[in-house]
Amino acid sequence: MSHELTFAEIAGFQKDYRQHKQNKVAELAVVNNGLQKASFNEKAARELNRTFSIEIPTDNVTDQKQSGRCWLFAALNVLRHEFAKKYKAKNFIFSQSYLFFWDRIERANIFFNHILETAAKPLDDRTVHYYMQAPDTDGGQWHMAVSLIRKYGLVPAYAQAESFTANNTAAFNQALNMKLREDAIVLRKLAQDGHDGEVEVKRQEFLSEVYRMATIAFGEPVHKFDLEFKDDEGKYHIDQDLTPQTFFKEYFTDDLDDYVVLFNAPDHEYDKLYSLPFEDNVENGTPVEFLNTKIENLKEAAIKQLKAGETFWFGCDVGKQSDRQKGLLAADLYATDTVFDIETKLSKKERLETGASGSTHAMTMVGVDVVAGKPRQWKIENSWGSKVGEKGYFVMDDKWFDEYLFKVVVKKKYLPKKLVEIAEGEATPVPCWDSMG
Repeated sequence: MSHELTFAEIAGFQKDYRQHKQNKVAELAVVNNGLQKASFNEKAARELNRTFSIEIPTDNVTDQKQSGRCWLFAALNVLRHEFAKKYKAKNFIFSQSYLFFWDRIERANIFFNHILETAAKPLDDRTVHYYMQAPDTDGGQWHMAVSLIRKYGLVPAYAQAESFTANNTAAFNQALNMKLREDAIVLRKLAQDGHDGEVEVKRQEFLSEVYRMATIAFGEPVHKFDLEFKDDEGKYHIDQDLTPQTFFKEYFTDDLDDYVVLFNAPDHEYDKLYSLPFEDNVENGTPVEFLNTKIENLKEAAIKQLKAGETFWFGCDVGKQSDRQKGLLAADLYATDTVFDIETKLSKKERLETGASGSTHAMTMVGVDVVAGKPRQWKIENSWGSKVGEKGYFVMDDKWFDEYLFKVVVKKKYLPKKLVEIAEGEATPVPCWDSMG
């Protein structure tokens, strides 16, 4: 039923607004200070005191700068904490730029695969449209990092330093996406016309061009390096002429298959394994899979892993009820409903169903404060540099965990047998427009 707004109605709105004096107070506060500052709940902030009963010793933080590489930074942070524990080198950092380079190449390849698989469908098909909308993005998942690490290995940060483009990806992404869309049109036409031989020739040509673009933007990826560092006790270590692959194989236990991504998506069936094939970045790599379960299972496994001295990767909706500069994540951090004299009551399930919320950022959990058997607040290592939060570390209250945290990556040994069996079973694929993506 349609409705045309009338001036008489507007006059009524104005009258109603003016007869409540508190509206003018709120107006002055928000107009002069902005909504967040005007609605900031100091009481919620004070309750986050940054004291943790379980805390893993970590030191310097990383900085993804103007890029969407949080998923990769968080994954490498988990691995560097493992390295730090094993080799007593807490400030050792891996090259994010190295794996990011290969992610660009692999994503281009898998994009072409998707385009050819759907060549018979029209451009306005929902799936085709999704692929064309974002052929290449910075964002990613835990399993995408696993696929890259397993195939290309690891490199110390000093062996392949950050580049300007790795830190500021917008311009390169725009150029690459434009090229990939144009390539996709060509490949679709060749496939539709049955020119399979030409498809493969063009695919190789296009991939070579992507490689050239990535090399010019990020620098040629390192092939060999010398591992050289001093540990926390000042002892010197050197291992020369390593490849990225041999470094990973010789210095790490490849237990990456032991990790499970637990997801809390109330708009999907619980205790069920889902796959997101549209988010896979490496052909024949590790598939992106989530085990959807109740939030209590995420917390229980998370606490067990932290108690064992192991950090973990997690994904959340970081823009909700958060103060970036102070490094605070509290479910009631902003009293915006009070300021506007309204009541918003969307549940986590409803926020997912309506697109109001979703996983937007990945970080590393390094501590938790458990009081009387229940978590009170959580310690987070972010990848936004040391000038935000407390030297780069954020704190999250447990209610925020319930509402805005969606996935944690934990080892199978910290899960009940029932969930392990589900994780090792067959996954149900979801479409590319699903809220889990």
